Amino acid sequence: MKNLLIVYHSQSGKNLKMAEAVYEGCCDPLIEAVDVRFMRAGKATAADLLWADGLIFGTPENFGYMSGALKDFFDRTYYEVEGQVDGKPFGLFVGSGTDGQGALMSIRRICTGYKFKEIQAPIIVVGDLTASARADCREFGMVIAAGLEAGIY
Repeated sequence: MKNLLIVYHSQSGKNLKMAEAVYEGCCDPLIEAVDVRFMRAGKATAADLLWADGLIFGTPENFGYMSGALKDFFDRTYYEVEGQVDGKPFGLFVGSGTDGQGALMSIRRICTGYKFKEIQAPIIVVGDLTASARADCREFGMVIAAGLEAGIY
């Protein structure tokens, strides 16, 4: 069994819908050997990071940056897990009103400090969450979970 942690934040509900679609993909019936934890950023802890074999982070872009709640998660967990999570694979998704690049860059910078390894192109949804974007989020989760299960990451 592999363990996959999804940590997300949502204020307006768009990122919750994105996170739910990612979670659905991770829990596809074809994926049988991946246990998934689906957690709001304010509830996730260092113990959850240590439990996980793979990670997915989700955030809205707020003022060209990740949400304060996701930043708080990183701030709360970094020193507790430093040196114990090196090389863990991660993916990320961003809901944005503009281009999402500020949030993307800030999360990547922090993940470099953790020494995580990005394994999937990010999903950035600008504007409303369409059915097509929701399907992309589901596929994103499925690809990461399937790769984790297969031992690719």
